[in-house]
Amino acid sequence: MKLCRYSTAAGPMLGRIVDEMIVPVAGDAFGTLRDDGTAIPLAGAQLLPPVIPSTFFCAGLNYRHHIEEAQRRGVAAKVPERPDVGYRANNALIGHDADIVKPYDCTGDFEYEGELVAVIGRDLRRVSRREAADGIFGWTIGNDVSARAWQRSDRTLWRAKNSDTFKPMGPWIDTAAEPMQSETRVFVNGALSSSCETGDMIFSAIDFIVEITRYVTMRAGDVLWLGTDAIGPMAPGDTVEVEISKLGRLRNRVVAEAAPSPRA
Repeated sequence: MKLCRYSTAAGPMLGRIVDEMIVPVAGDAFGTLRDDGTAIPLAGAQLLPPVIPSTFFCAGLNYRHHIEEAQRRGVAAKVPERPDVGYRANNALIGHDADIVKPYDCTGDFEYEGELVAVIGRDLRRVSRREAADGIFGWTIGNDVSARAWQRSDRTLWRAKNSDTFKPMGPWIDTAAEPMQSETRVFVNGALSSSCETGDMIFSAIDFIVEITRYVTMRAGDVLWLGTDAIGPMAPGDTVEVEISKLGRLRNRVVAEAAPSPRA
């Protein structure tokens, strides 16, 4: 099943995607669903982030080439010895075809990071590897937008990773996909910009879930972004598309924020 959230006059709705149509559904996304209305064309629908997590988990450096590239930039990065867990902020989430807004005072490298995202389907605490695998509801795509100058200058990543619009996610959750044998590719203005083997991770989603749930309960609807090697520059005016071959393609345009007017 491909499950999406989309905007309507009555507010956000859930839908199943079937043959380029959205079939409205009612119920619990992680429980029982039933069809509930007339299908509408997928083309032209305003897709929202497919889930709003209670906790937004993320992997840090989870691909060896990414670590090597960070080291070349002078970053004190090393291969982690265990799953290294971080957090992101929900305010940064946007959906497919929404605009990534580069803040007016953001200077230096402004980059995309195409990532596989695991969506948790039930509450998990101190789970086995099998329970961790069974707890993954489905998969979606993320673009971990990063402002590198802020990443270097701030004590935390509060601006560099969490500014409004910096976390496109979607376009849907695929509950049947097996994405580890996929390729993650990023296109900028229609041209291939970077790629990596999706499953070529240091630690898998299962590794992360087992580690996280030793200490923190993961809830149904939480998301785990899994890092990437598909990284590169983008700028206002660019259209950036993150494709994972067995999941779909997430598309967003980059726009520049206008400088605020001086206060009187």
